This record gives sequence, structure tokens and C-alpha cells, in this order.
Amino acid sequence: MTDRPPLPPFTLETARQKVRMAEDAWNTRDPERVARAYTDDSVWRNRAEFFSGRPAIEAFLRRKWSKEIGYRLIKELWAFHENRIAVRFQYEWHDDSGNWFRAHGNEQWEFDPHGLMRRREASINDVPIRAEDRKFLWPGEGPRPQDWPGLTELGL
Repeated sequence: MTDRPPLPPFTLETARQKVRMAEDAWNTRDPERVARAYTDDSVWRNRAEFFSGRPAIEAFLRRKWSKEIGYRLIKELWAFHENRIAVRFQYEWHDDSGNWFRAHGNEQWEFDPHGLMRRREASINDVPIRAEDRKFLWPGEGPRPQDWPGLTELGL
């Protein structure tokens, strides 16, 4: 098995690294790339959906990103302990009718000794926003630039 550093037990620095790595991967909107960060039998709760395993994760992400157009995500470390990390996040997206939303959520992550996530629980609420109220406007597609403000700096 290949390790995915940083590995638990986490420090403040390595927990922040793990959160930013996850944010960057999710902003690629590449289901296969994102799924590689999880164990083969990773257990998920996302909103009201419960599933496990990489194939189910990839299928979920394909469905998600086909519906959530223009997806842009910012994650922020909330807390950590040994092999667990808690994250708050927000992302912006629009539907196929051009209606914009900002999703607000919290995640709880548990990692195996190799740094793969074996459990993910996410609670998420979508709030309609006007296009002119968007805040995640970094240039280009993909990950947020390193110098782009995070949630706290944006006042969110």
C-alpha cells in the first residue's frame, strides 16, 4: 500500500496541509483523482446519501459535478486529533438554469495509518445567491490560488 502524506497523527501544520490537498483535488472535479485519497472500502455519508467504496465515490462525484456546474470550493480546518480532522467548507455552483447557490457544510474525516480517508461524513445546506454575490471568483479553472483568501478572510 502506498502512503498518502501527510500521515496521522496530525499536527496543526499537517492537518492544514491535508485540508488544502483535499480542497485542491476536489476543485479539479476529477472523480478518479479525488477517489484515490480514500480507502477501497471508505464509508461516506453525504447529505442524505450513504455509500462505501471507491467505485461508489466516483459515481457519486460524477453525478454531483454534472449537476453542480461551475463548482468552486474552499475548505478550512476546524479541529483535529490524532487520525481525525474536522473541516468547515463552502462552495459555489450553478444549476443548468443559471441559478447560483452557495453550499455551507461541515465534514468529519477519519484516516487510516497510510493517510487514506476511511470515513467521511458531510452535512451540507445550499443557499440561493445572486450571481453578483459570488465570492469564489479566482481566475481559471481548478484549485484556488495560494494567495486567494480563505473563508475566514472572506468573512464567511
